[in-house]
Amino acid sequence: MVDAQGRPASPKSRLAAALLAFFLGGFGVHRFYVGKIGTGVAIILTIGGFFGIWPLIDLIMILVGSFKDKQERYLANW
Repeated sequence: MVDAQGRPASPKSRLAAALLAFFLGGFGVHRFYVGKIGTGVAIILTIGGFFGIWPLIDLIMILVGSFKDKQERYLANW
């Protein structure tokens, strides 16, 4: 599975990741969704990723299409 630029694409939904980051980003749920368990726990332990900065950056990366899952595949499918 590849995206429009020929990069490997994740089977995970970009929309689902964006919604999880927006509503539950302080708990790292979007990171758990894409398989990044370690960084999801790190967001929880750092009080929402330093008071929401980390999830905000992740949300922007998801929306512009540069966020990757655990296997380094881009979230391309909305």
